Amino acid sequence: MTNPEKIRRLRAHDLTTMLQWAAEEGWNPGQDDASIFFETDPEGYWGLFDKKGLAATISLVTYSADYAFIGFYMCRPDRRGQGLGLRLWNSVLNDAVAQTIGLDGVVAQQENYAKSGFVLAHRNIRMAGVLANPADFTAPADLYDLKIDDIAIADAFEQSLHLFGESRLSFLKGWIGSEKHTALALYGPMGIRGYGVIRPCQEGYKIGPLFAENETDAECLFKALLSRRKNSLESPVYLDIPEPNQAAADLAARHGMRPVFETARMYRGTDPKLDLTRTFGITSFELG
Repeated sequence: MTNPEKIRRLRAHDLTTMLQWAAEEGWNPGQDDASIFFETDPEGYWGLFDKKGLAATISLVTYSADYAFIGFYMCRPDRRGQGLGLRLWNSVLNDAVAQTIGLDGVVAQQENYAKSGFVLAHRNIRMAGVLANPADFTAPADLYDLKIDDIAIADAFEQSLHLFGESRLSFLKGWIGSEKHTALALYGPMGIRGYGVIRPCQEGYKIGPLFAENETDAECLFKALLSRRKNSLESPVYLDIPEPNQAAADLAARHGMRPVFETARMYRGTDPKLDLTRTFGITSFELG
């Protein structure tokens, strides 16, 4: 008997449903995430459809033949426990061509991901807190707004310091270029020595990435980003930190943030060995 459900790539308008599901799961997506994520890889989003419509989703965003990232692995509540998610997972993963694939999955699913060849690299902790604008912050002379024309500089900075698994110019075009996002950088010998982005989400704000050479620069960027919020100052701010970076945990704790969620960063293929000592905030659990 053939399966009545159909698997196909998602179109741009389908991501509205996908992001709504993510919001209902408590993932708190950014206000501009759908368009930015889709433009990063329009071929990277998949859905399984039944008679009611979209029943399960997954993304496999491919940055190059060497690196891709999985996210948005979800199933509609009324179809859970029926094997639809696994069917979609296998269909997409079996056709994947990237040599290394990463994911940030819930810790409870580690064993299931391991069955598909994924190996734990480290855990990530989501920190949250309702933070006032820093009263003691004065912007240094070498702090500046990062604009869309600066994406090649940001990408080169990430690659030279092993902060991301592959070049991601298409992603940064939207992430830095979005009118809803604020991107700030500190001048350095490679054009910048650190940068961060803050974006409005369905609830409050998320900061990510937050890349810096040291804790002092990370603190400066963090305070600068907080000070650039336009509203929702009574709403929480979120920062996703790699657990091995104790300096990132210390920064979050100094600002009254507390852990609210965690994920398992896992890779199938060669671990890219990112420099977590300079990663004070992960860009996104969905796209890496």
